[in-house]
Amino acid sequence: MTEEGRVRVVLFGLDLGEYDMEKSMEELSALAEANNMEAVGELVQKRAVPEAATYLGEGRLAEGRMLCLNLGAEAAVFDAELSGSQIRNLEAILEVPVIDRTMLILEIFKNRAVTSEGRVQTELATLRYRLPRLAGLGESLSRQGGGGGGGAGARRGAGESKLEYDRRHVRRRIEALSQKLEELERRRAETRRSRQKSGVPVIALVGYTNVGKSSLLNRLCGSDVMAADMLFATLDPTARRLTLPSGLACVAVDTVGFVSRLPHHLVDAFRSTLEEAAFADIIVRVCDASDPDSASQLAVTDEVLASLGCEDIPALTVYNKCDLAAAALPFDTSAVRTSAATGYGIDALLNKLDEMLSSRVRRVTVLLPYDRLSLAAHMRENGTVLREEYAENGVVVEGIVKASDLHLFTPYLTD
Repeated sequence: MTEEGRVRVVLFGLDLGEYDMEKSMEELSALAEANNMEAVGELVQKRAVPEAATYLGEGRLAEGRMLCLNLGAEAAVFDAELSGSQIRNLEAILEVPVIDRTMLILEIFKNRAVTSEGRVQTELATLRYRLPRLAGLGESLSRQGGGGGGGAGARRGAGESKLEYDRRHVRRRIEALSQKLEELERRRAETRRSRQKSGVPVIALVGYTNVGKSSLLNRLCGSDVMAADMLFATLDPTARRLTLPSGLACVAVDTVGFVSRLPHHLVDAFRSTLEEAAFADIIVRVCDASDPDSASQLAVTDEVLASLGCEDIPALTVYNKCDLAAAALPFDTSAVRTSAATGYGIDALLNKLDEMLSSRVRRVTVLLPYDRLSLAAHMRENGTVLREEYAENGVVVEGIVKASDLHLFTPYLTD
């Protein structure tokens, strides 16, 4: 039985020995669930190379057709990126719509994108994916037309004209979306420059999808970012103010989650979003402590970060969901263990971030003349005021200031 409203699908995979097939199929099932589908069957074939025309072999596809028929499947989902002709051939054999891994992820992104930038990025990635596959998608795009009369030779078929029209339309749309995305990227760059100018440290939470980054951000900042137990719950970067125990004010940024074999169309389209990590002062690599494959999650995270040139940025590893972890965690003295659900380890994480940014702040006590009380306001806005006492010749203020602001208070230091 499937949940009401969910589309019944059968999962297909080809084991070429390149990666853990069982884990990949589990992830495909989770992706299908995130797209309001329910996997009612699974079929995996082991081969040395894929079949060029149909990806899987003829015998396994015949078995797959019967599986779809017997289970009442409404679609077939393949754990690979298929060509347009392969999709057409597979649909003819299986007699149900065929969706590949990339199409599935793009559909999830399309349904989850909230901001204008997220929607533009998703549509751009989808069109770039579809453009080279137009010739193989849809029976209406027949490329052969009837012969011409009067010695004019063969006419171009109606399908070929439709295909060229669609290609021109898609290329124009890609160009328009690319220009719009460049404008949005410029705005994001201005926001980054504003942060850098103000000297506010940026902490980026990065990691595999569904490891609890949004829940961790909510716990750290007391915010209400949408968090759910599903893949790709967050697509757009979310920034929140975070005050560390020392009083240092920071910006914590939640980023889109990664997934193994993330389609390059998405990496390219979401590069401006992912680059929030490239401009961070600290990268917090979050993984799921309850997942036995957490090491692979971190490997995927590092792979994407390396493609963005983030290798030299200080990083901190966080094993989240410790309350769900049944086995012992890897021994890593530099890592922090947390549970965003229970609050376990949050203080340790905040203290660790404080330690990594300790060179950014100073604790001072100053006597501010009454005509210089604007400095107290500056301390409140950019640091922390711990104590205030009014005296005859001014106000004694004890607090935390950024090292870059220390010169403003030096003339008024009392000790």
